[in-house]
Amino acid sequence: MSDDLNRQIFKEEAYDLLGELEGALLELEESPEDMDLVNRVFRTLHTIKGSGSMFGFDDIAEFTHEVETVLDLVRSEELNVSTDLISLVFRARDQIQKMLDNAGSDVEIAPEEMESILAGLKRLVANEPVEDAAPEAPAEAAPEEQAGEEIPEPEAQSAPNYFILRIAPRSEGAADRETLEPVLSELERLGELSVRTGPGDVPGVQGWEIRLDTPKGEDDIQDIFLFTDADIDIEVTQYAAEEEIPAAATHVAERTPEPEESAETTESVETQPEAAAEEPAGADIVVEASETPEAPEKVEDTKPSEPTGGTPETSIMDEEEREERDRLGDILVRKGVVKPEDVDSAVKDQKKSRETAASKQRQEAVSSIRVAAEKLDYLVDLVGELVIVQAQISQVVSERSDPTLTGLSEELERLSDELRDSTLGIRMLPIGTTFSKFRRLVRDLSADLGKEITLSTNGAETELDKTVIERLNDPLVHLLRNSIDHGIEQPAEREASGKPRSGMILLSAEHSGGEVLIRITDDGKGMDPDVIRAKAVERELIAPDADLSRKEIFKLIFEAGFSTADKVTNVSGRGVGMDVVKRAIDSLRGTIDIDSAPGKGTTITVRLPLTLAIIDGLQVRVEDEYYVIPLSLVEECVELSNVDRNEDESGQRIMYLRGEIVPYVHLREFFEVEGESPPIEQIVITGVEGSRIGIVVDTVIGEHQTVIKSLSRVYKDVEGISGATIKGDGSIALILDIPRLVRRIVAESNLN
Repeated sequence: MSDDLNRQIFKEEAYDLLGELEGALLELEESPEDMDLVNRVFRTLHTIKGSGSMFGFDDIAEFTHEVETVLDLVRSEELNVSTDLISLVFRARDQIQKMLDNAGSDVEIAPEEMESILAGLKRLVANEPVEDAAPEAPAEAAPEEQAGEEIPEPEAQSAPNYFILRIAPRSEGAADRETLEPVLSELERLGELSVRTGPGDVPGVQGWEIRLDTPKGEDDIQDIFLFTDADIDIEVTQYAAEEEIPAAATHVAERTPEPEESAETTESVETQPEAAAEEPAGADIVVEASETPEAPEKVEDTKPSEPTGGTPETSIMDEEEREERDRLGDILVRKGVVKPEDVDSAVKDQKKSRETAASKQRQEAVSSIRVAAEKLDYLVDLVGELVIVQAQISQVVSERSDPTLTGLSEELERLSDELRDSTLGIRMLPIGTTFSKFRRLVRDLSADLGKEITLSTNGAETELDKTVIERLNDPLVHLLRNSIDHGIEQPAEREASGKPRSGMILLSAEHSGGEVLIRITDDGKGMDPDVIRAKAVERELIAPDADLSRKEIFKLIFEAGFSTADKVTNVSGRGVGMDVVKRAIDSLRGTIDIDSAPGKGTTITVRLPLTLAIIDGLQVRVEDEYYVIPLSLVEECVELSNVDRNEDESGQRIMYLRGEIVPYVHLREFFEVEGESPPIEQIVITGVEGSRIGIVVDTVIGEHQTVIKSLSRVYKDVEGISGATIKGDGSIALILDIPRLVRRIVAESNLN
């Protein structure tokens, strides 16, 4: 069971790493000379490889190792970053995800794609055309040969580096021989290794001292400790020459000491070095503590002394820092970012900003926790039930004149409000997590269609409910694909019309009251209402003499089977997709609008509620029926007497509110509620999309915590209703769909 849990944790983390890998590759394609991005890609692949090997995903580890080896050639400047390399690593990333998806299932992955990727990488290394790459394994090749030929590893440096590693457990039993055995095995693969026990930082707790002679650097050593679950601190000291090593560390103890053995026997192991990832030098490795067998007794106090030789000017680390500074400075000057005389200050600023970002990432990693989505959903359900019970208690208490019960009820209401807000806040995620996925979509699809398109995003920090984000992914994919295929023209066509060769798509998000507005804007050829109308008539979606407004014509593209494409492609043209988008947005209680101008572009606006769970509402009554209006849309409540009732020329009822004309709708008439209206009614003024309308009701009851319950299929298409809630007495109140009511009334009053 423990192994299954560890494998599942690895898969979840690997999916996150693949997302990071995709983002890093997209950035690297834009800045191919940025070695920091190369190192990010390499680190991600190395982490997937190392963790996969630890948790039994050997196929993923072996395949990733081959890709990682090519990236190491880029790091050593033996291979340049090219479009072909980026494309192959993208394919490798997709292959790893496919292997993760099918891990533990009976589905076997055909080796052809893997062979093709490895063959392409091999040809890149050999400086051969990638497009000729094909699987080269013979039909009856042995299993170990079917993955393609091993990509040659870069030659290791001949001169060794000398390191002393001091491992200090943070608690008793945090790091014994069995716990550190995997780490020692990994260190052996870097070079000659010798181990001895020594004092730790905690009194009575044994530490470890390791000498390592390796051609690798300190970052490679630190990287190995990413994969240990021991609660330890690591101190790595590098020496420029062997004679600089303190005497206490030149003769070290056995490779794997047993408690009863002497600490003065020495055993060295020499193995083939392996490429390792880069991590911040000297950083402490902070991991969770795990239960381990009791540590062996302390044998000898062998705390290493301070290094005695070398100066900062001649140390290897300073040499590496100067090389990195010069390389970054050359890039900044070559790209015209800074002048040659300003290189030093610019490099310092770049380094400081990167260190700040890295520090922030480490803090976020330490302060966050991964929770299963099912647990969050269950928590929200429980909070919803609590809110309903609290409403019932408040109603019962209001019927009694007991000050003690009233005080307790108010305190319970305050706590339930805070618990509700906190729980919903946990479910809120920045929509940028979805936006980042679309950069790859735009890259691949524009390349397939021979177009040049740049995707820009705005408002990625806008937060939206987790459930809404998950269900929003597919509709946004359809909308982006249509913008790429139908909206943006070919480069030659754009130049002929006086536009830049590269098209632009802007994906933005912003809050608007209790809603989130998501817009997809392109600068393409736009949509011609006359063409859309003609296509709709041709497909018998409307009558030839139908009187439709411009907005209504644009909405015809959401009809099932509608398409303006002249030919069917693998992207669009079958008349399938936009009607699915409309249904998906409707299921989220959202709306979708289109605005377009021929030759200038198209803007598609999607309006979605912030959450599908619990909202603050204003409870109103008409006769014996109760309704809830989302409080975020309510501006004010006023009285409506007979003298305030007026009608405009079109018959739309209006009132004059402080000199402003406000149309209104009678809820009693809209829902055909029987009974006579009271002499003085209440009108709730609501605002949506810059328009104001009034909702006329008999009585405004007050604020109400509203747990949203979905309606059955019978009522889901009823206009003006978006859901229902349970009141304190167990009865039902309907939740009004104010945005839809506003749009209908504004359209009828011809105010737009």
